[in-house]
Amino acid sequence: MKVLIIAMYHPELVRGGSQQVAHELFQGLRETPGVEPVLLCSADHNSPALFKSGARITGFDGRENEFLFLSHDYDYVWQKLPLPLQAQAFAEFLERIRPDVVHFHHFMTYGIDYLSLARRVCPAARIVFTAHEFLVVCAAQGHMVRPPDGALCERATPVRCHQCLPQHPPEHFFLRAQWMKSHLAAVDRFTVPGRFMAATYEKWGLPAEKITHVPNGLRLPSLKAQPAAPARRNRFGFFGQLIDVKGLSVLLEAVALLRAEGFTDFSVEVNGENIHFASPEIRARIEQFQAGEAELPPAERRVRFNGGYHPGQVAARMARVDWVVVPSLWWEIFCLVLSEAWACGRPVIASDVGGLAERVTDGGDGLLFPLGDARALAEAMRRAATEEGLWERLAAGIAPPPSLAEMVAGYLKVYG
Repeated sequence: MKVLIIAMYHPELVRGGSQQVAHELFQGLRETPGVEPVLLCSADHNSPALFKSGARITGFDGRENEFLFLSHDYDYVWQKLPLPLQAQAFAEFLERIRPDVVHFHHFMTYGIDYLSLARRVCPAARIVFTAHEFLVVCAAQGHMVRPPDGALCERATPVRCHQCLPQHPPEHFFLRAQWMKSHLAAVDRFTVPGRFMAATYEKWGLPAEKITHVPNGLRLPSLKAQPAAPARRNRFGFFGQLIDVKGLSVLLEAVALLRAEGFTDFSVEVNGENIHFASPEIRARIEQFQAGEAELPPAERRVRFNGGYHPGQVAARMARVDWVVVPSLWWEIFCLVLSEAWACGRPVIASDVGGLAERVTDGGDGLLFPLGDARALAEAMRRAATEEGLWERLAAGIAPPPSLAEMVAGYLKVYG
């Protein structure tokens, strides 16, 4: 069985959850007898040196069965790539590969219409689409967060979408939904990593009988030798992209509140990158905090910015913290950081919505706090740093997260 996995970006070019899952699935399938996986990841002008005159699809760094789709001039309004020669190259690639399964882990940087293109070129192939956010439903970056006030959105309608993006009339969003659904009709099976996500897509109009729950699995890190337990469990870590919806600004505000109350017996390590994808307001807020921290005497600094990291560094960085803070401001479909934290034996402190609330048991393997509430997060951090026995009880309640082998087995069933 030949499986073509299509991902937005290669994780070694742009880090992110969907591309990491796609790449790990590719690696897992390579180790599966009877399966030949092929990986196609997009690249854009964030990696200009990879673009050569006339090139549209190239090999990636000499690796077997790994290719790059060179995307540019993408239309983010209609989620379409208006370049006929690029579509022709994609069709020719499909004809050359002749996959039995075409598995889209994203359509952004390709176009939603590439689902229909894959169906036309490969009529006998099984087409699978894995949703990692709500991009087909929500035109506001697929996060279902209302831009006017940051409130979470539970349903998309033409008028509600117009309120979020007033530059487009309600009719635009009606047509957008029809455009999306017309191309999603080419899909044989949808998969989602979170059960609450399935309910949202069913409400929007996807047939429930075509949706399968397949949790994201990873070749998970682990701390083979736990360091000696510190006197207090007061070390906190943030792991993720430095973009608005990941909520780092909420964590930094909680730090400021704790300091204002005179509580400074804690430390925070920030691990992440891609701040250039953040809004100007959030980027300025993070950079201002970072600059202010650097001006403090070393003994008064509580927050350390470590920069980006690759999967092989996760365990070492988590060994330096006791708690992993996930202050996300959107639904967080699955949140790979939870799996990484639990694989390393670290309880989490997370927002109480969506995939986080689905996976975290408050008081069982972590603590939940109201989404966006910096005061509540500060109180949770103070409790975590001071309550005797809390860390040990929550760490003991951690169950093993889904593994790569479990994810591969789940998708093999979907592939049929």
